Amino acid sequence: MARERPYSLAVTLTALLLVLAAAVIHAAWNALAKRAADPTSFLWSAAALGTVLYVPAAVWALHVHGARLAALPFVVATILLHAVYYVALGRAYREADYSLVYPVARGLGVVLVPALALVIFDERLSALGTAGIALVVVGIFCLHWRRGAGRARHLDAGIGWAVVTGLTIASYSLVDKAGVSRMHPFAYIALMELGASLVLLPVVLARRERLAHEWRTNRTAIVLTAALSPGAYLLVLFAFQLSKVAYVVAGREMSIVLSALIGSLWMHEGALGRRLAGAAVILAGVACVALAR
Repeated sequence: MARERPYSLAVTLTALLLVLAAAVIHAAWNALAKRAADPTSFLWSAAALGTVLYVPAAVWALHVHGARLAALPFVVATILLHAVYYVALGRAYREADYSLVYPVARGLGVVLVPALALVIFDERLSALGTAGIALVVVGIFCLHWRRGAGRARHLDAGIGWAVVTGLTIASYSLVDKAGVSRMHPFAYIALMELGASLVLLPVVLARRERLAHEWRTNRTAIVLTAALSPGAYLLVLFAFQLSKVAYVVAGREMSIVLSALIGSLWMHEGALGRRLAGAAVILAGVACVALAR
């Protein structure tokens, strides 16, 4: 039996710092998108610009490793799913608070992966994983519950789009897991970003005035997001090399709690106590799902 790889304190702390940095960066670029006048145009601009950043690495990857035809269906699928993701996330941020949208989208995105795997691959959930999914549901309810609210409306405007965002995160996670085994990640990500940008091009051209406004007023934020979004995931990849996957997956979702702080304090969305509590419950559920794998 193979012995488990030992992790020194220094290596563990390094992995923890990488994961926490990734969580901060991910929450930060989402906050920048929320503050945009038109989040969909903002997200498209960042994705299109990010494609340029990936081109040199993608060309190298295709030259060295080549491309397999078997990867094509997964590339097409992830392009379409990411196009839906950008639209859904943009609509959610336009209609609801950041400290509500982010925990719902990220929490659902993580816990729905094992749920969908149960349906698609017949992978059974453990008791801990089932408890984690239940905690996420409870956490979402805590985020949106209002004392004295009528039965007809417990959810804020935009929460439906946040749920759609979570569904797309879970879906493209399953697709990408299979896709990157057939194509080098650099080339895969570059094609995904390029394809999604092209699919959404008619959408942003139809609102070209909003697109032009974003570039006039949020040019720096767009450039930062284009760099921060892939940068956050690169930190996670380095952390995977230093620590257990389950710990990294659970740790990076600290961004869920950060989103409650950023939204309530920096964006003045209020309800800090309730939103921290709801985000903490969602984080606990995500941790249970990650550690149950």
